[in-house]
Amino acid sequence: MIYAYTIAQVLVACAAGLACVVLGLAGRRPNDLTLGALVLVELLLIAQLVIALIAPGLGNHASGSVPEFYVYLISALLIPPLAIFWGLIERTRWSTVVLGVAAFAIAVMVFRMEQIWSVQLA
Repeated sequence: MIYAYTIAQVLVACAAGLACVVLGLAGRRPNDLTLGALVLVELLLIAQLVIALIAPGLGNHASGSVPEFYVYLISALLIPPLAIFWGLIERTRWSTVVLGVAAFAIAVMVFRMEQIWSVQLA
């Protein structure tokens, strides 16, 4: 994994989460801004998948458990579409808060993926 890209992902996910939670608690229903923020988080995760598939071929091997890393990555890839689906089905302010919680969960998962890839010794 690329450390700077990981930090960028975490910052974007936290910004999206904060925006969604604040807007949800202010009574806003899911809209283009909140749903688009999660789409951006998802696109960054897809790019992370591509990076993770290419990195070992370029000599950047994971120091931790590779299956654990990919379980985190695949799980993280599923969260935004499911949260967006929820936001489209249940158009309440709490759906916007759920979008924010999903973004914060992604931030934590991406940080943990960085730890698995770089910090642990296998």
